[in-house]
Formats: sequence, C-alpha cells, structure tokens
Amino acid sequence: MNKRTRWGLLAVLAVVAIVTVLGYRYRASGIADHAATPVARVERSDLEEIITAQGKLEPKEFVDVGAQVSGQLSRLHVEIGDAVSRGQLIAEIDPRIYAARVEADRARLASLAAQLAEQEAQSIYAGQVLARNRKLIEARAVSQEAVEESESALRVAQARAASLRAQIDEARSTLAGDEANLSYTRIYAPLSGTVVTKTAREGQTLNANQIAPVILQIADLGTMTVRAQVAEADVPRIRPGMRVSFSTLGAIERRWEAVVRQILPSPELINDVVLYNVLADVENRDGQLMNGMSTQMFFHVSRAEKALVIPTTALGRRRPGQDTAQGQAYEVRRRKTDQVAIIVVHVGLVTRAQAEIRAGLALGDEVLLPPPKAKPTRPRWGI
Repeated sequence: MNKRTRWGLLAVLAVVAIVTVLGYRYRASGIADHAATPVARVERSDLEEIITAQGKLEPKEFVDVGAQVSGQLSRLHVEIGDAVSRGQLIAEIDPRIYAARVEADRARLASLAAQLAEQEAQSIYAGQVLARNRKLIEARAVSQEAVEESESALRVAQARAASLRAQIDEARSTLAGDEANLSYTRIYAPLSGTVVTKTAREGQTLNANQIAPVILQIADLGTMTVRAQVAEADVPRIRPGMRVSFSTLGAIERRWEAVVRQILPSPELINDVVLYNVLADVENRDGQLMNGMSTQMFFHVSRAEKALVIPTTALGRRRPGQDTAQGQAYEVRRRKTDQVAIIVVHVGLVTRAQAEIRAGLALGDEVLLPPPKAKPTRPRWGI
C-alpha cells in the first residue's frame, strides 16, 4: 500500500467516525427533547361542561300595592318584614270626602225617584183625561181640539217620566263609582307574602290623578327567581328546563339547585358587552335566600361519565374534513417507545381543562403537551 492510498483510507475512516458521532448526538438530542416535553396519559374521568354567570335573586311573585284614589294616608297597618295574608287590611286613606260624595249621590237618587213618582202620577192622570175626552167626543160634548190637547199632555208626561228614569240610571252609575272610590280608601293585600318595601308613611298625601302612588311592595319569598346575565356567546347552549346550581356570597359552600324557566329575548348592553337575562326558579323553604343577593351561577350543559380524557392543551390542529358522528377531528402528538407520531382523534365534550376522546386513543396512551413558556430573564444592570 503506497502512501497516497494509506492517506485516502484514513480520510474515509475519519469521515465515517465524524458522521457516526454526529448521528449519535443528533439522536440523543432528539430523545432528550422528547423526554423534556411534558406528557399526559389518557385517563378515565367524569367530565361536565358548565357555563358560569353572575346573577341576582328576586321574588318570583311580587306586587306593588298602590292607591287608586287621592287623599291623606291615615293608617298604615303593616311594617317591613311583616307577613300578610291575601285580603288583609293593610292601609287606609281618609274617607270623608268620598263618603260625602256617596251621601250626595244617594240624596240625588232619592230626589229623582220622587220626581219620577210624581211624573208617573201625572202620566196616569193625563191618560184618564184622554180616555174621558174620547168618550165625550162621541157624544159631541167636547171638541176635537180638547182630545188632541189631552193626547199631547199624555205624551209629554210619558216623555218626562222616561227622562227621569234615564237620570236615575245616571245617578245610580255615579253612586256606584263613588261607592267604589270610597271602598278604595281601604287597601287590602292582593296576595299572601311578606312586606319587603314601604315607600309611604302615615299622614302623607297621595296624588293618584296622574300616576298611581306606590305605598308598599308585597312579595312571596317562598319561591325565588335568579336573574342571571349570560354572555351572548353562551346563550345558544342554554335552554328552558336545564339544570342550574348556584351559590351566594354569604354561603359559598352551599349549592342550591334550580331549573331554567325562561330566556328573555331582549338583551342588556353593559360596558359594550351584550348580556341576556336567564331566569331560574328555586324553592326557598328555609328562608335563607333573600331579595337582592348576588349569586354565582353554574349552568350544567352536558356531562360524560367515565370517559377517556386528555388535557385540552394536547389538542392540535382541527381537521374539519375528518369529522364523524363520534365527534370533531383534531391532531394530537402520541408518544410510543420514544417515537412521536401525529395522529387524528375524535373529540366529544370539551371543557377548559379536559377533552373527551371518543376514538383514536386508548387508556394509558401518552400524548405530548405544548412546552411550557420560558420565563423572561431579568436584565442585568451595570457593567
């Protein structure tokens, strides 16, 4: 072997050695990178999709009790917090003016009745005169003019009697209205419940000519309504009859159960955010729920029990063209014996933390998670 051949062989061996070392280092680097990547196992767990919202408690049934007539509020028989029954006397307005009107109406009605009796007597007399004149004219004892005058007198008497009857009907109607106004001076509870507000005091003058003044509010606190404000993006997934639970600020550890009754169609715009009011009713047997309490709402949209789940962050790119009846298609990175492969899985229920796997992975499989974000280093100041 000459010198040139020997140097050529050494060069080839050197290249092979370098390639071998670089390949080993590259493979070791890849394995180290995969080993450093966070991994999650496919597990079984109960999964539930929940929509959260803020709400306020209010009575389901309440009524503002007002005054239908004007006058001085002479008596107020209840205080805030008192329990009242339907039909119970709760307030009185000074009735003297309305009582005087009723007495005047009755006196006018009596006067008209007396005038009618007099006019009916005149009608009877006019009829008797007409009958007598008709007999006398046959004997040519009276003139035709006398007969015609008696006929006219009878018609006039009958017309006056009819007018008085109409006036009596009018007087009776006025009397009925004034008697109703007199009855309105005594105010009764329209429903059974609790007095929650009182906006008028004894001695206050109420003016009902323009708008009915509110004296107090009665509410049935046995059944409360939660008025939750739900974002427009979440409203399409809420439906009447859906189960909802909530807690209050004063009892965070306790959960009340309710059912969605109604979704109001008109939204509210608060700080440029569109919110819809969702109403849910709840029984308040122990009286712990009070008007105006703030609530944290949890709308239970759907649930999957003992499902295969992975962290939601493990889901990669969407594959809409591969969606099936089992669910939406996503890419995930599965690791198996230090080999990483991109596969397609079908996902059902998805929450902020976990996703339900319906096809593509088995219990115990490992999937790669996105690497944690590097924390920014603090700059060093000075030289």
